[in-house]
Amino acid sequence: MTIFFRTFAKRRLTALLCSFLVGSLLSINATADHAVAMYGTPKYAADFTHFDYANPAAPKGGTLALATSYAATDFDKLNPFTLRGNPAPGLLELVFETLAVYSLDETMTQYGVIAEDIAIADDARSVTFTLNPNARFSNGDAITAEDVRYSFETLTSAKASPRFRLYFAGVSGVEVLSARKIRFNFERDNRELAFTLGTLPVFSPKWGQDADGEPRSFDEIVKHNPIASGPYSVESADYGRGNVTYKRNPNYWAADLPSRRGTHNFERVTYKLFRDYDLQVEAFKAGVFDIMVEGKARNWCCVYNGVRFDRGEVTKRLFEHKNVPAMNGYVFNLRHKRFQDVRVRKALSLAFDFYWVNKNIFYEEYRQPYSYFSTTDLAATGLPGEDELALLEPWREQLDPAVFGPMVEFPSTEAPRSLRDNIIEGQKLLEEAGWVYRDGALRNAEGEPFILEASLTEGIPLPRIETYLRNVALYGIEIRRRLTDQVTSRRDMQKFDFDLSHVVLRESRMPGGDIAAKFNGADADVEGSENVIGVKSPAIDFLLKKLSTAADEASLRAAARALDRVLMHGYYVVPERYSFEHRAAYDTRLAWPETLPDYYAVYDWALAFWWERENGERGKVNP
Repeated sequence: MTIFFRTFAKRRLTALLCSFLVGSLLSINATADHAVAMYGTPKYAADFTHFDYANPAAPKGGTLALATSYAATDFDKLNPFTLRGNPAPGLLELVFETLAVYSLDETMTQYGVIAEDIAIADDARSVTFTLNPNARFSNGDAITAEDVRYSFETLTSAKASPRFRLYFAGVSGVEVLSARKIRFNFERDNRELAFTLGTLPVFSPKWGQDADGEPRSFDEIVKHNPIASGPYSVESADYGRGNVTYKRNPNYWAADLPSRRGTHNFERVTYKLFRDYDLQVEAFKAGVFDIMVEGKARNWCCVYNGVRFDRGEVTKRLFEHKNVPAMNGYVFNLRHKRFQDVRVRKALSLAFDFYWVNKNIFYEEYRQPYSYFSTTDLAATGLPGEDELALLEPWREQLDPAVFGPMVEFPSTEAPRSLRDNIIEGQKLLEEAGWVYRDGALRNAEGEPFILEASLTEGIPLPRIETYLRNVALYGIEIRRRLTDQVTSRRDMQKFDFDLSHVVLRESRMPGGDIAAKFNGADADVEGSENVIGVKSPAIDFLLKKLSTAADEASLRAAARALDRVLMHGYYVVPERYSFEHRAAYDTRLAWPETLPDYYAVYDWALAFWWERENGERGKVNP
């Protein structure tokens, strides 16, 4: 199951403004433009030639080999939008183009790709896209407004995963105004939704047609090569071995667009399957694939060495970024009665000894998230201000009184405090909730023991999880372990079949949508949704809406901080860790532009902006 901002304070706040007003614009009007921004003006004018972090002279050619891992099975489909099955890696990034794209050195600006113009209505109740007349699918067909409507209606139908219906929720209707112009109408004023629609992937209605031209039901399109609008197409898919190769489309229609110039430089991109993480690391060191982003501090310290490192064929580097740390950690299934009491969840949170784990397992390279907006000015601190109270007061009867007090601070176990102090505090909370230790176990009034089943996934590092479970057992809780492969684990989460598991909000400079997906009460009982925790809170739903409709910085700050208090005091997640740097090892025949982007993930950045040096020459230092 599976983050960046202040030159620092003000800069990071501005960054998160984009997080929650993904579709907010410089001004909400009906004037079409090449780019839309929330505040100020877009960095790049209409006549810009390329992004600063792209190299328009990057050579084309070569192959980029990447690794992927499925513990039990490989991918089984080329359709990444349906619920069932396991899609091939790289499809969304390489094969499907979108209406618009975010720049990576601005926190709140989107530039047209398939759409050459974007217009937001004065009342923020609709957005109109005018399509680029040169936009083409991989089969050469022109992309029309009808194709855009087809893509939207397909993704929001029962034939696609329910997460897309949630992602694009709020659209009341779609109007095709001409062959190249389409308008999406909103149920209410919604500045976020305009940018969300900019990320709509567009594909052809001909995708999956039978030989006689008859269309298939979308959920029956499984191994058909997508007819889409991106820079690559599927060249080969080895379902038996889990390897897939993409070939660059020599006729890619957007190659010379300013928002795409200098991107997608490799002739081929291939993904190779590894079912064992340690084997994957060794395969990288042997040259089987080209880039390894390392999440384990121990590995980064001590494993990336050997002959190829000594010869300069591969090297490792810490890449700075300004991503907003995403909340991540252990979550409990609120559909199970024993986790519904906040005192129980708080007691379980107190059993996580971050200080010890960071010192003994993480090499002191991490910090613990203290907020859903850690490192930003949207993080709640101290007592709630008047603006926060104005949002919280109407919900006082439904909220824990602690929400109106000081912000949550997880106690450290650094001397003179210890884990024992935390466990004693947690034990008192459990007793208040009706759980008392007797007859060798923690039991409720009916004498039933407290049993916690931990869902563990093969290939995921277990020492820190086992440390946490050992601490939880100090309460007298019986720990059971369910070790499954990644496919089974994902299926169990989709069916909400778990007690405790680990969740990571997507690493993104736009965590607002992820928070809405994780805590939206309407989807708590919808299998396949991202609200795996099972949160149902009208107060949280209200605050999420306030985030998406905030009209200015002050309103956004108040809504974010109020939501932060409610979520943190709800103890829905036991926060684990975050880092400010990307750890990446790579083959030195690869290069990238001198200017780094601000907000990015390494693999996505490499796919789009790296290239292979001419003649395969290697260098330890990037030019």
